[in-house]
Amino acid sequence: MIRPLSRTALVLDIVGAALLFVILTPFSIVFYGPGAGNVANPVASAGAIAVSSLLMFGGVAIGRLAPALALAGAWAGAIVQMLAGFGPLPIDLAILMTLYATAAWGSRVVLWWGFGSALVGALVAALYMVFVGGVTAGATSGWDQLTTGTLLLVLSILALGFAWVCGLLWRVVLRARATRAAQLQAESLAAEEQERVRIARDMHDIVAHSLAVVIAQADGARYAAASQPEMAGEALTTIAQTARGALSDVRLLLTQLRHRQGDGPQPTLADLETLFAQVRQAGIEPRITVDPTPPGEPPGAIQLAVYRILQEALTNAIRHGDGAVDVHLAWQPDRVDLQVRNTVGATGPGAGSAQGGGGHGVIGMRERAQLVGGSLQAERQGTQFVVQASLPIGEPA
Repeated sequence: MIRPLSRTALVLDIVGAALLFVILTPFSIVFYGPGAGNVANPVASAGAIAVSSLLMFGGVAIGRLAPALALAGAWAGAIVQMLAGFGPLPIDLAILMTLYATAAWGSRVVLWWGFGSALVGALVAALYMVFVGGVTAGATSGWDQLTTGTLLLVLSILALGFAWVCGLLWRVVLRARATRAAQLQAESLAAEEQERVRIARDMHDIVAHSLAVVIAQADGARYAAASQPEMAGEALTTIAQTARGALSDVRLLLTQLRHRQGDGPQPTLADLETLFAQVRQAGIEPRITVDPTPPGEPPGAIQLAVYRILQEALTNAIRHGDGAVDVHLAWQPDRVDLQVRNTVGATGPGAGSAQGGGGHGVIGMRERAQLVGGSLQAERQGTQFVVQASLPIGEPA
């Protein structure tokens, strides 16, 4: 019955209805009241018009707040007007405004009540004007009365129906706006979620790899400090270099997030040798095979995906592996096939994560492949953990 409506909108509706009441009610009394209707007393005639106008424009004042009550007020005012013996008056503009409100802001039930009121009201108005209002008083035959009554019915339906249809069109506009706003909100939420996923993926790729190298070097330095102090110094140097590189990457990522700048410099195939050197310093010797070699300069997105996938796969090898790592890259004319194999313990953490297929690293690698239209599988095969990816590269630059 009552719709949510802002105080400002309600005040505007009340003020507008009051102004129309003040303007149209005296106009109706002065030009239509004297000698009209079945009320002989002019004061009673004016009072009937005033009461009818008050009911109708009272409904207009709450048309957006309570369309059902507004429709009831319009019917009550029309009934008082007909009982007083008046035909169409300027105050009947309120009826058209109420029908508009029922179609524009009413519930589904009120919407169809408004439609029915337009049809029934048109029929009642035509019959009233024919048999009570004296419109066909000069008709000489029943055929003339029928023709006049039919014309009045058509005109009433057109007038009342036009108001209802206008409200229905505005209802469609409001619904389209709401749908568009919901769509924009959903797109905004989806974009925010994608951004969070991208941030998590980048942070994982940067921090996890660097920490894995740092941990491996720190463990090695601790054991070598007693017997080979010079190796401990080299390990500490590697730790410092790796930490500085990770800090630089994190600062770049945070700068992009803070200022919403474009993508900064991203790793390319030229940075793979640096990545392999970090893995060697961590105590893992990668055996690298590139066959066939890239036919040209692959797209930047493919180079980034290859780098990040290799970075995560080698990080897993450092954390869970116990030997060398085999890396194979095959640059085909339309795709690049990537495979990383490393041995894992039968009960080590690498085995559990491989079997379950879980972990943020595997998820991140799979997302990297999917972002460029490729696919990735990471699974345990016997004593080895195997990462296989196929990325489409299209036409090389």
